[in-house]
Amino acid sequence: MAGKPRSIDEYLAGVSDEQRVALEKLRKTIHAAAPGAEECISYQLPAFRLDGRPLVAFGAGRSHCALYPMSAATIDSHREELQAYQTSKGTIRFDPGRPLPAALVRKLVKARIEENAAR
Repeated sequence: MAGKPRSIDEYLAGVSDEQRVALEKLRKTIHAAAPGAEECISYQLPAFRLDGRPLVAFGAGRSHCALYPMSAATIDSHREELQAYQTSKGTIRFDPGRPLPAALVRKLVKARIEENAAR
């Protein structure tokens, strides 16, 4: 990808077809779970903000896709449901051919909304 993406569409134009399909599905699911969230680019990644606060981001690596809940607490509290995925403090990696289930994404986004609201 040449230069920094200015929009999610621009970011997605620079990834593989398989990754684009998986990330578009993720984008739609995030929108459904947080209809008031606005799209943005944060740290050169597609992201969503709600009420001015970072909510979640996503992206593509060389051979994987990732959801960034922007919260170690959210990942920790869903550790059991995330066993099938490679996780780190702020990242959930998945194979683009095996995207995260929409129900799990909705649950993670709702958890982030609650977490932000509690601050």
